[in-house]
Amino acid sequence: MKKIQRITILFTLLAMPPIVFAETPAAPVAAAPAKPTVCFESRKGSSEVTQREIGEDLPNVKCSPTTGAVLWWGDPYDDTVPMGDMPIEADYTKGEAVVKSRSKRMTLLPICGVACHNGTYPPWPKDKNPRKLTMHTDLVPDSLNLQHGRGAIWCLDCHNAKKRNKFIDNFGGEISFDQPQKLCGKCHGPVYRDWREGIHGKRIGEWARNGKKRWFVCTECHNPHDVQHGARNSGFKKLAPEPAPILPKGLKNANHERHKSEASH
Repeated sequence: MKKIQRITILFTLLAMPPIVFAETPAAPVAAAPAKPTVCFESRKGSSEVTQREIGEDLPNVKCSPTTGAVLWWGDPYDDTVPMGDMPIEADYTKGEAVVKSRSKRMTLLPICGVACHNGTYPPWPKDKNPRKLTMHTDLVPDSLNLQHGRGAIWCLDCHNAKKRNKFIDNFGGEISFDQPQKLCGKCHGPVYRDWREGIHGKRIGEWARNGKKRWFVCTECHNPHDVQHGARNSGFKKLAPEPAPILPKGLKNANHERHKSEASH
């Protein structure tokens, strides 16, 4: 009888579900703090984006990782100076035009003789003929093959040989680093004219014609030391177009495929 009872108890224990001990739950992983949107809206009071000042030596243009389109970053009037006089009488003169200041960052040039030339200033170049340079290789890897002008120009066609914080015009006059458009206009007259008329380039600020506007100068979009960029000869990355706009509800959808076929002709 006792044997039968022991067998019954054994089968009962085997039929019971296994005992599961609760595991200690893992500590929740703290979510990374959300990064605030940092951009600028040129129309006053039309958005709630976070605005921040741009620190020293930080780039003032950001690009979308998705489309490659240029996005503004920061206050457009921060660290700007008046554009100054322009040589063409028919230029746009109404309103207030400002540009990003670069000349104030040229104050380090006087110490170049101490930092790179063993305490003495280098002699002035004898002429403008190209020669091998051992400095500034981060800007111009091969000084005998400057990627600008297809071999027709060299460094001293743009940079003042005796005042390195200035550019030089065709008559030996000085051009400020704040006005590189005057320098580029020496060779690119039609493009310079279009830039002045607002057809070429970019400007942001107030919409009113007589309002304050921040103008982007040539070197903010083009790399002057590497303009010959591949077969396109553009100097900057080709931007991918944005998607076609979505029509409001109730309107007939446009035929965007027709635009693609027309663009190919």
